[in-house]
Amino acid sequence: MTKGRIAFQGELGANSHECCQTFFPDYEAVPHASFEDAFEAVKSGDCELGMIPVENSIAGRVADVHHLLPSSGLKIIGERFKPIHFQLMANKGVKLEDVKTVMSMPIALGQCRKTIRQMKLKTEATGDTAGAAKLLSEHPDPTKAALSPALAAELYGLEILARDLEDEHNNTTRFLVMTADPNPPPPPFTKPCVTSFIFRVRNLPAALYKALGGFATNGVNMTKLESYMENGAFTATFFYAEVDGRPEDRGLARAFEELQFFSERFEILGVYPADDFRTRV
Repeated sequence: MTKGRIAFQGELGANSHECCQTFFPDYEAVPHASFEDAFEAVKSGDCELGMIPVENSIAGRVADVHHLLPSSGLKIIGERFKPIHFQLMANKGVKLEDVKTVMSMPIALGQCRKTIRQMKLKTEATGDTAGAAKLLSEHPDPTKAALSPALAAELYGLEILARDLEDEHNNTTRFLVMTADPNPPPPPFTKPCVTSFIFRVRNLPAALYKALGGFATNGVNMTKLESYMENGAFTATFFYAEVDGRPEDRGLARAFEELQFFSERFEILGVYPADDFRTRV
């Protein structure tokens, strides 16, 4: 039986790769250099699914992704929360006291800033966490170590010198599961759901205030509202939002009706089960 394929951004061994293995073990995880490439792999049918990070509990939103979501042509069918842990790894035989420099992507280095400072290590930025491990495996250096997920050490033949270096141990990244199916099956009614959508308000006084009023009056819980520049224009009229519930729920249906009256663009990006992680935090 042929395995399904799931696209992610980054090198093999990245946190996104670990997330694919954890939640979709029956799928082949396929790496891509950029988010655009990962989206295109799903859109073209090369991969059935995409695993895309959208926000981190410490670093905030992954800005590139939110700009790509509306134009991707893909639908969101799930969310997954992954605790993030970084391991310090080096070439075999290297001891911790030999290491002078740690390599990783800037976000990862920032999330381990306190520990790196305590270890008195210099930092070297790379484009990807797993890419740092791959680089070290291809160009061994006894004075350098990579800050990467544990899977990277396994894949690139490195030894872990120190574990879980992240400063905040509640460090968590939220991923969205994407499909090219324009009409994916609805989520089961036995689970609470999240609806993600985008909208652009009309150029009217207090349009945003009026557009959002229906969510309050109909008792809909809006869990996310973010504004974005569109096409390089310095205007904040394009929004990405998430609410609890399904579009067919009476309250949400009424709220959407009111929103559309004051909006010139409205599109639902996905209706999907809320991850159980939400109830554990």
